[in-house]
Amino acid sequence: MLFREDIEPKCEYCRYGSHLGYDEVACVKRGVFFATAHCAKFKYDASKRRPEMKRKLEIEGIKAEDFAI
Repeated sequence: MLFREDIEPKCEYCRYGSHLGYDEVACVKRGVFFATAHCAKFKYDASKRRPEMKRKLEIEGIKAEDFAI
């Protein structure tokens, strides 16, 4: 969920950060940080956060006998 109360602060979805590359963020307040870091200026921006994708069901190798009682 994008608007949970218990979201862990990270620079990658802070209002002041902009992605520089795979694991770096440019912060207008503090400079360059790792995407997983955070500081006291953190302000959550839901539009930058990507929720974890749900896993797909692997159906290969499943047989009707697997569901029989």
